[in-house]
Amino acid sequence: MNKERKNVLWLMIFRLIIVTSVIISAVIIQYSTSIFLPLRSFYHIILAFYALSVVYFLLFQWNKKYVFQTYLQILLDLVLITALVYLSGGIKGSFYFLYIFEVIAASIIISQRGAYLIAALSAIFFGLLVDGMYYGIIPYFSPEMSYGISLGSVVNTIFIAWGVFFLVAFLVNYLTGRLRKTEDELLTAHKELETKKNLAIAGEISAQLAHEIRNPLAAISGSIQVLSKELKLKGKQKNLMNIVVDESDRVSQSISQFLTLASPGKQTYSWVNLNGILSEILVLLKRSGELDSKFRIEGNHESEKITYFGNANQFKQVFWNIIKNSLKAMPEGGTLTIDFANSSRNHLQLRFADTGIGMTEEERERVFDPFYSSFEKGNGIGMALVYRIIDEYNGKIRISSQQSQGTEVIISLPHRKKGRKEININ
Repeated sequence: MNKERKNVLWLMIFRLIIVTSVIISAVIIQYSTSIFLPLRSFYHIILAFYALSVVYFLLFQWNKKYVFQTYLQILLDLVLITALVYLSGGIKGSFYFLYIFEVIAASIIISQRGAYLIAALSAIFFGLLVDGMYYGIIPYFSPEMSYGISLGSVVNTIFIAWGVFFLVAFLVNYLTGRLRKTEDELLTAHKELETKKNLAIAGEISAQLAHEIRNPLAAISGSIQVLSKELKLKGKQKNLMNIVVDESDRVSQSISQFLTLASPGKQTYSWVNLNGILSEILVLLKRSGELDSKFRIEGNHESEKITYFGNANQFKQVFWNIIKNSLKAMPEGGTLTIDFANSSRNHLQLRFADTGIGMTEEERERVFDPFYSSFEKGNGIGMALVYRIIDEYNGKIRISSQQSQGTEVIISLPHRKKGRKEININ
């Protein structure tokens, strides 16, 4: 059940509880005190509440426009509440407190703006009713209800009611906003925990698999290179040998990533020039032909000089994987913007933004999952490795992406002080 559908269901249950409580309270008041209530008309309105509940339930089963149904329910409830307020004598009655429940429901189920809208509608409904009754435009349900009402009490009651409606909207919006923020933080923490759990599992598998493949692969690659030199091959045969060597190197590189993901081991930290590391990666990509003339590299990565206390090889892996993914996302070419900035005294921000094909919501959610890749020849290790490295620095990585509109990767790293030269990371 999606969130909107669940909210509509809770609204129907909530209003039934309130209406049932009101009718029980009214009966108790009627038979235990001398307070007069026009029970026949009162029951008619209560019956209308229950009849509308049946209609709402049928709409709930067949209708898919849940936001529209929520507004419809609250609007009709405001009309019925106004009728109850009218029966009870307007400002002499006590049912205008029911408007508050509609404001609360709007804040929880619709939005903060919706809560203020319903508070405004409640104020309008109540104000027009009370003014109409005082000035004789709307006749009192019972004539005796009109005695002893002054203009001052009317104005005072209206303004107090309006203040209560908007104050309740403000307070409930504040509470629901805090709850939604907490819920989002818990969801983010849960996702991070799942990602770390998957990385740990992937690390164990990677270590076992990589050790089983790496040594035989190195032997095969070395043998092929020796044979290629001794046989002095030409033409297609030489090209086939080169393909075997190149593919062996590619597999070996993937295995190295597997091993890094599985067991980073000891890392030596020192002050490193991030601009220099990035320039080295860009040169390597240009030499390999992956970064050619159809791509443009922009940003302040050359003018903004940034040093950071960390491990140079780790940052090479981070830059290599992010930039390669960006290039793959722009098969027809495009622009990659790389910005470095000290966003505050305590944090360094690295930004990579491409104009590529973007990602679906599912791809964005799973981008750090080990062995998941949206690219045809991807192994699903690169971004998982990036996530692990950034997490080791107690940093954060955020990805924003829309299909056909490109992808933005923002890394936030806390500034580090020089400490131990070697840290064993398990």
